[in-house]
Amino acid sequence: MSNRTRPLSPHLTIYRWPLTMILSILHRATGVSLSVGLIIFSVWLFAIAFGEQYFTFFVYIFSNWIGRFLLVVWTFAFFLHFCNGLRHLYWDTGRGFDRERVEISARIVVFSSLLLTSIFWLYL
Repeated sequence: MSNRTRPLSPHLTIYRWPLTMILSILHRATGVSLSVGLIIFSVWLFAIAFGEQYFTFFVYIFSNWIGRFLLVVWTFAFFLHFCNGLRHLYWDTGRGFDRERVEISARIVVFSSLLLTSIFWLYL
C-alpha cells in the first residue's frame, strides 16, 4: 500500500509566522533561558560566599562582551516573559481574545519588553 496519494502537510517555511505564534514560542524559550540564568545567579551567590578569589573570577567572566551580552539577553528574556505573563493573566479573565486585541497586545508586549530592558540598562 502506497502513501503517495495522501496529501503532505505544508512545511513550516510555507506558513506565515504571526506575532502571536512567535510570542508563544518565545515565552517558552525565555522560561528555559531564565532557568539557566537562575543557575548562573546561584553560581554568583556561591562565588560571593566562597570568597573574593571566586567572586573576582566570576566578575572577570561576565565583564567581557559575551558576558554582558548574555546579561542583556537574560534581562530581555525576563521582561518579555513578565509582560507576556501579564497578557496571559488578562486573558484568564476571559477578555482580549478578539483578533484585533490579540494582535495589539502582542505588539504591546514586544514594545514594553524592549522599553523596559532599555530603561533597565540605561539606569545601570
